[in-house]
Amino acid sequence: MNQLQAGNKNMSAEKRVEATAKNIEGKIQEVVGEITGNPQDKAEGQAKQAEAQVAHTVENIKDEIKKAVD
Repeated sequence: MNQLQAGNKNMSAEKRVEATAKNIEGKIQEVVGEITGNPQDKAEGQAKQAEAQVAHTVENIKDEIKKAVD
């Protein structure tokens, strides 16, 4: 693995960690919205979870493209 590939792998892992953190934040916000009866918090939490899922999907696609190229 060359230095560029190692850097890309670390970036992918970093982005996955960020997406996982956003997903957890979204779940917490959704639950808080549910408990407090605040539909805006609930919706924002769900949106964060969706955003995190998109980020994970993008990283999965990047990984598949890298595998195909390598």
